[in-house]
Amino acid sequence: MKNQSQTLFQKDLVNEAIKQSFVKLNPKIMFKNPVMFLVEIGTVVMLIVSLFSLTGDKSQGSFSYNFLVFVILFFTVLFANFAEAIAEARGKAQADTLRKTREETPAKVVVSNKQGFQVETVMKKSAEMKLGDIFLCEAGDQIPMDGEIIEGLATIDESAITGESAPVIREAGGDKSSVTGGTKVLSDRIKVKVTTKPGESFLDKMIALVEGASRQKTPNEIALTILLAGFTLTFIIVTVTLKPFADYAQTPITIAAFISLFVCLIPTTIGGLLSAIGIAGMDRALRANVITKSGKAVETAGDIDVLLLDKTGTITIGNRKATQFHPSNGIQLDEFIKASALSSVADETPEGKSIIELSQLKSEDLLVPNPVYIDFTAETRTSGIDFENTRIRKGAYDTIKKLTEKAGNIFPSETQEAVTRISENGGTPLVVSVNEKVWGVIELQDIIKTGIQERFQRLRKMGVKTVMVTGDNPLTAKFIAEKAGVDDFIAEAKPEDKMNYIKKEQQEGKLVAMMGDGTNDAPALAQADVGVAMNSGTQAAKEAGNMVDLDNDPTKLIEIVEIGKQLLMTRGTLTTFSIANDVAKYFAIIPALFITFIPALQKLNIMNLHSPESAILSAIIFNAIIIPILIPLALKGVAYKPIGASALLRRNLLIYGLGGIIAPFFGIKLIDLVISLFY
Repeated sequence: MKNQSQTLFQKDLVNEAIKQSFVKLNPKIMFKNPVMFLVEIGTVVMLIVSLFSLTGDKSQGSFSYNFLVFVILFFTVLFANFAEAIAEARGKAQADTLRKTREETPAKVVVSNKQGFQVETVMKKSAEMKLGDIFLCEAGDQIPMDGEIIEGLATIDESAITGESAPVIREAGGDKSSVTGGTKVLSDRIKVKVTTKPGESFLDKMIALVEGASRQKTPNEIALTILLAGFTLTFIIVTVTLKPFADYAQTPITIAAFISLFVCLIPTTIGGLLSAIGIAGMDRALRANVITKSGKAVETAGDIDVLLLDKTGTITIGNRKATQFHPSNGIQLDEFIKASALSSVADETPEGKSIIELSQLKSEDLLVPNPVYIDFTAETRTSGIDFENTRIRKGAYDTIKKLTEKAGNIFPSETQEAVTRISENGGTPLVVSVNEKVWGVIELQDIIKTGIQERFQRLRKMGVKTVMVTGDNPLTAKFIAEKAGVDDFIAEAKPEDKMNYIKKEQQEGKLVAMMGDGTNDAPALAQADVGVAMNSGTQAAKEAGNMVDLDNDPTKLIEIVEIGKQLLMTRGTLTTFSIANDVAKYFAIIPALFITFIPALQKLNIMNLHSPESAILSAIIFNAIIIPILIPLALKGVAYKPIGASALLRRNLLIYGLGGIIAPFFGIKLIDLVISLFY
């Protein structure tokens, strides 16, 4: 997606948007926007008045004047429709690009699955595949459907989805097992289990989302629509009450003047741009390579207070690697290395694989009779192997300590010292026991990502508290937290600890964001107000979150927060600007209505407009043209800077509040000078 053109007004998109502007004149469509619907009714009334003027009756003004008012109002509605249509057209263009990616891909479906790649396959179209099917992909094959790798590893080109040309490695086991339909296998081979139904794939969801088919108004957008409808109702009452005042003052007011006043006073600017702002917010998120399941998630991101993020792969580079073996006294180094390697044979995690790499033992060296492998779980926090009368366990310091002490064995002091030393240096100690006796400790090391401190500093300026979540012991966690510059940390974290922390913060009235990629992150992602799952993560994580990051960049939340804040600010500032405009329009139109018959009102004519007709025309022309002028701002969003909420508010009130009052005075006066040449 990154390689797509960022031009706001491409010729083909503009042509499509112009066509849709007329299609959207349908009252059934217009009714969804109460402000612009009433402007459309006013436009129809002015057409009738214009036709009535042709009969020779001059009580409502000349035909040319009435028709000109009708044309201006008609363009006001068209401009509002165009704003929404251009935002939708940009989304549809993205959808078309994605459609090209989603082809009818042939798939090698496994008939009867068994271990290895020597299995019988049958060719099927991707559309014929169903949930739970297993397919085979080799170098050069396009992945037909979304799924999870159950066997093998491969280099995959995801540029069709992410826009990123650099290939990525996906493998069975761990949290990088997910693959997306439409991507391509570059090397090796994999066996994949389909995790989605036809028509519900990741690409299908993306297409529906960017086309606007699944776009629902956010709670904030609905609330603002109701508020604008309330304003509009108020101004209907204001406009209607002018009639008896005019009759009392023996001042005839034309229908054109009433409708013009009403259209100018109601918040047409924000009414016309509201949908475009919402669609553009979703569009900006997609251009940042983030798929959002709803506009509400983007809005909420703009208001988050706390961010929870995993240490491994987020704050640190990828996975921890085994760097050194520290045997206990009386244990031979080579014996300890072999025990450590044996405990990691069934460990599919990168840490487990790095232990075997560091041991430099061959697979034949690790053969034992009748092995029973013990898988790692978040609860036990240990893994290992049982064979004959030998029980080897590898796990966290506190877990192995409890295990050995329960068996009546003493935890060696030299291993205790090694554990403390490793932890203080920012490493992770993994203690190995054989038959419930401690044999030593394996040192794992993390490397903190470059520039991460600056990114956390930026989040702090935004008012977001960062919390690092890790399964490490408190000493290691503290070292990494201080080095990375996070505000707080949760050490020795179990899946429920993340949940409890999120719930605690939410009970205090805070909005919490969580980033994760594993199945164990799914409950926390679902609980968080904003759950961002990595695209490379498991299917469970992607289903639980309300956003998916295609780049698998855990610091992406900074951009997500900025997009959210930008969406809220754009809507707020343009609403302020729209309402501020009414002040100038009031001073333009009200004196124009009464000045001929009540000369004392001349003092209100501070703009000194040429005539009542030119004043009304100037006001409604300005009211119309300000919509297309603001379309680029609605699509791009108001610039956000992390300078604090109060400073931002002052800045935006000065620019859009005060600017919204001043701009129409100059604009209307300038238009009046031009009109006075003709009227």
